[in-house]
Amino acid sequence: MKKAKIEIRQMAYATREALKTLRTNVQFCGDDKRVILVTSCVPGEGKTRSAIELAYTFAELNKPVLLIDADMRKSVMVSRLQIQGVEQGLSHFLSGQCSLADIVIETNVPKMHVMLAGPLVPNPTELLSTKRFRSMIESLRKVYEYIIIDSPPLGMVIDAAIIAKNCDGAIMVVESAKTKYRLAQNVKEKLENAGCTVMGVVLNKVDRKKQGGYYNKYYGASYGKKGYGEYYRYEPEEKE
Repeated sequence: MKKAKIEIRQMAYATREALKTLRTNVQFCGDDKRVILVTSCVPGEGKTRSAIELAYTFAELNKPVLLIDADMRKSVMVSRLQIQGVEQGLSHFLSGQCSLADIVIETNVPKMHVMLAGPLVPNPTELLSTKRFRSMIESLRKVYEYIIIDSPPLGMVIDAAIIAKNCDGAIMVVESAKTKYRLAQNVKEKLENAGCTVMGVVLNKVDRKKQGGYYNKYYGASYGKKGYGEYYRYEPEEKE
């Protein structure tokens, strides 16, 4: 297995507490919820950062976790992790150019492995629809306690819905005061139509100056409307 060093940014206290809340709720969803899709409605809502940090929190519990970058359209995982020296990724494997062992990377974070997207391809939807992708997920289930998959925004392209068919649950990341309710609801319905349970929603980039109260400031867990799911408020952060 190849090895590479990754950089995980230092998280603020409120962000760490929100992630611990998210991690705990994922665990309480049941031991059958192990392959988790992370998606958003549009680019820039913070799904990639959320996926990275969620995977990291599982590794902190000494649980074997694999972070998969399945965004073969516009991946930013390499820059987020500041990873170097990795030439092959998911697109290579799905197109039959390498083996699965060639694209799983051991990192300097104990128990945390990553799989990068590889070079951008003109046909990601077709590659994700193959038996090779489905078999890959089934094989990885036998190795890792949790698999976190970062996908393209489902409000823009259909890739996430295809990936969702092979997942146990999904987490949506929405940007506070920006993402429209109708669009978010539409993304939620697409995931459910794919047979994937929506486990919760991360409300990202919250303006904490407008949030009152000790509890909201430090923990920020609240409930959405009309079955929109559970929210975990993150501090404002840069785009994906």
